[in-house]
Amino acid sequence: MARRVILASTSPFRRELLARLLIPFETADPETDESALAGEAPESTAKRLAEAKARAVAARYPDALIIGSDQVAASDSRRFGKPGSRENAIDQLRLMRGKEVIFHTGLCLLDSATNRAQVCCIDTHVGFRDLSDAEIESYLDKEDALNCAGSAKSEALGISLLSYLRGDDPNALIGLPLIALCNMLRAEGLALP
Repeated sequence: MARRVILASTSPFRRELLARLLIPFETADPETDESALAGEAPESTAKRLAEAKARAVAARYPDALIIGSDQVAASDSRRFGKPGSRENAIDQLRLMRGKEVIFHTGLCLLDSATNRAQVCCIDTHVGFRDLSDAEIESYLDKEDALNCAGSAKSEALGISLLSYLRGDDPNALIGLPLIALCNMLRAEGLALP
């Protein structure tokens, strides 16, 4: 009998990405505090929160493979989360213009039956063009990016804001590293494709 697969996320982006694997899955809201701990490195935050999200729903699904993921964008000592408002998005894009931002995407696959967790972080290095204020305003007029870390959707018009993307999995930047996830799922006995 096939194991239940649970995506511990309410993100429509992660749901769309996981659907690409053509495996049945359910979603669950992990209701997890996404605050960083004092002095915590961005990569550590992403990994810790990915696992925390998976563990937050484990009691509801005692014999399932649970996927948790979290993303932290950082440049220098500054972090960029989901802006939530147009004003915050403008501020973020102004701070990121002409700079490289590293998007740390944490991933956890938790086997709730054995309590075994596979955890990793996939980094994507993103170069933002030296954007003018007019380009920032025009972008935000055309695309709703208020629910995206870093205020830009690379899978849509946001790609026009960038000068480069470097990483092992283009899906990681959108929010769910599918290459690493496939490897984790195979390690738990799930046949792919």
